[in-house]
Amino acid sequence: MSQISNATEQLPHILVLGMGGTIAGLAADPEGNPNKYKAGQVGIDSLLAHIASALPQNIAVISEQLANMNSRNLSESLLTDLGNRIQECLNDLLVKGIVITHGTDTMEETGLFLQATCGHRAQILGKRIVITGAMLPANAPAADGPRNLVDAISWASMPLENCPNGVYAVMSGKVCLAMDLAKRHGSALNAPLRDSPTSPVNLINPSWLSCVKAVQAAWGEDLPIPKAEEWPWVEILTSHAGARARTIKHWLTSEVLGLVLAGTGAGGFHDDWSEPLDEAIDRGIALVRTSRTGSGATYPHIPEKDAHGCMASGTLSAPRARIALQLALNAAETLKISGKALTWQDFFARIANLPEFR
Repeated sequence: MSQISNATEQLPHILVLGMGGTIAGLAADPEGNPNKYKAGQVGIDSLLAHIASALPQNIAVISEQLANMNSRNLSESLLTDLGNRIQECLNDLLVKGIVITHGTDTMEETGLFLQATCGHRAQILGKRIVITGAMLPANAPAADGPRNLVDAISWASMPLENCPNGVYAVMSGKVCLAMDLAKRHGSALNAPLRDSPTSPVNLINPSWLSCVKAVQAAWGEDLPIPKAEEWPWVEILTSHAGARARTIKHWLTSEVLGLVLAGTGAGGFHDDWSEPLDEAIDRGIALVRTSRTGSGATYPHIPEKDAHGCMASGTLSAPRARIALQLALNAAETLKISGKALTWQDFFARIANLPEFR
């Protein structure tokens, strides 16, 4: 928890939530082999103490350790805890911005989750939620975490009049919408933002800004956060040479509620999947098509016409599409209980059909 005095907690401040990851990792031989390390070893209060002298003097910072883990082990229940805590902080008048230190392996999923569940509220309450992390452990000679954390805190607190509030990610001197995060390299320092539309943190790119404003304007209502034990079961399946029908049939006997199909090229899947996928739709399993290529959008009815129970993912990668489908299924079920008749497709479209950066 916070190492700041109670008196400071009663002043306007930036809240930094520690989730672990490489930014909090330690290597046994940091100079000789910095890439061999254990994530989630350093507390968030220690990370902040290390950069205290580099922060602007007018910024009060409070730290809170929500988790300290390798992000490859991120759980849905932890996303629930994170989302609920952030919603509490958004309603706190003393919290002027929120920074989350997070492992890069699943930063992609968390970025989409936060946009979908907290993005609208952050905008209307005039606050920024900022995710950051690192590709090198904390004790590496050229550790990138300290600079990233300073930049993230600065971005969360800067009164940028022409840049909307909302959910962002900051790394390697760049900023992007958190929902655009996608780790596309195993070791490059800019891996999480490598193929994402970005802008320099301290010199906003006007074309990037106009796209951000278009996306933010189109995001009208946050989806509910699932209860920790009630996340819908959704899996990702990848189409490939030699794909077998029994890969799909295996799931027909399970309690899975949705499948994300990471297809080849523009999002097509092996012909041997067609018949069992039709059966999956008949059984009420939600299907979303995306591309295994890692970039570019997946459009409806391309390369073939989509079945009635299958949706294209737009610009969402498979991991992000999975989170979006889980949230959509949960939202539809929540509204069904209250007597409203929106479908999971209605909620999924809100996320998948946002304006594209071009």
